[in-house]
Amino acid sequence: MNSRREPLRVVFVLAAFGLLGLFSLLDRPTLATIRPVDFLHLIGTGMCLGAAIVALVWARSK
Repeated sequence: MNSRREPLRVVFVLAAFGLLGLFSLLDRPTLATIRPVDFLHLIGTGMCLGAAIVALVWARSK
């Protein structure tokens, strides 16, 4: 496998999971009725998007 293309695949997978989670959160009720599971979902979404950004910077620095 091409070592240059592998980090970009990681970026796309992480970004896809992060965006799917974000769109799912946008469909939920307002923050006044947010549940603990929504906080966990928000943290997971942020982790996926943050990891995608880090992987993108790492892929570009190679």
